[in-house]
Amino acid sequence: MYIKKILLAIVFIGLAIAAYFSYFVYNAMFQPNTAFNEDRVYITVPTHSNYEAVRAQLKPLLTDIESFDALAHRKKYNSHIKAGRFVINKGMSNNDIINSIRSKNLPVKVSFNNQETIYDLAGRVATQIEADSTSLINAMTNEAFLADHNLNLETALGVYIPNSYEFFWNTSAETFRDKMFKEYSKFWNATKKEKAQALNLTETQVYTLASIVQKETAKIDERPRVAGVYLNRLNKKMALQADPTVIYAVKKSENNFKKVIKRVLYKHLEVDSPYNTYKYPGLPPGPIAMPDVSAINAVLNPEKHNYYYFVADVKKFGYHKFAKTLSQHNRNRQEYVRWISRQ
Repeated sequence: MYIKKILLAIVFIGLAIAAYFSYFVYNAMFQPNTAFNEDRVYITVPTHSNYEAVRAQLKPLLTDIESFDALAHRKKYNSHIKAGRFVINKGMSNNDIINSIRSKNLPVKVSFNNQETIYDLAGRVATQIEADSTSLINAMTNEAFLADHNLNLETALGVYIPNSYEFFWNTSAETFRDKMFKEYSKFWNATKKEKAQALNLTETQVYTLASIVQKETAKIDERPRVAGVYLNRLNKKMALQADPTVIYAVKKSENNFKKVIKRVLYKHLEVDSPYNTYKYPGLPPGPIAMPDVSAINAVLNPEKHNYYYFVADVKKFGYHKFAKTLSQHNRNRQEYVRWISRQ
């Protein structure tokens, strides 16, 4: 009888311990453990992070960091940290959180446009993925990469077509560059290549001319006409005399791309640079900015006309007046000069 009581006591104690353990496991694994009010928050885990670094990000987001620690050790997450960008939804349990940050790396949208130099582009991209601007510049200007793709430092920017692209946050600089070249190759399909060849331009030359068109007019509907003017001048072997190239030449010669030049003056036209299309015929050595797709398409699909000149239209702001002859252009230009003087 006494032995039976001992056995029963042992059974009850075992059941109590099991119940407590089950309760502890349930709380550690399945109870909600978030302390934020938003519907969701995101954390970014850098490459080569340790558990302490991840824990430091999680601590202000969780109600009970100790229970998370216990489960993280039990599931061996603490020794298998994954880099990336992860979501934590309000009301998630420790188990849900660990599953999310261990295996559900979320892609991010990387967007860029209107960058003036490869260095500006690197800075813009570095704000959106883990790779820093220095590593991006090194990857994008890598001599072997440029040589393999018949590029140089002047034309390197032409690989990057402005748009939004999907990447994982922990993408390396080299992976970013290589994927962008694949996107560039897809952009230049057979149809676009045929149009470029019909204009006697290479892909890089199309991009370069598009950068000038982009700088000349912000009006998308006017870009095919502006492109037509420059193509007419190229075909006649006339100097492009594009003011945006002069501005770029000045900035490049002074190594100051933050400089603001509102009007091109005669002294600017004297800058000795291959980017100064008043001094040097043909296209400059490379793009003077990053043109958007509308400017590239404007060059590939130019308006056919006999215009060789244009100047700002003072009655239709943002647009230009076009001329077939120099005398007509000079009349248009005088109207513009008079308007400027009145201002």
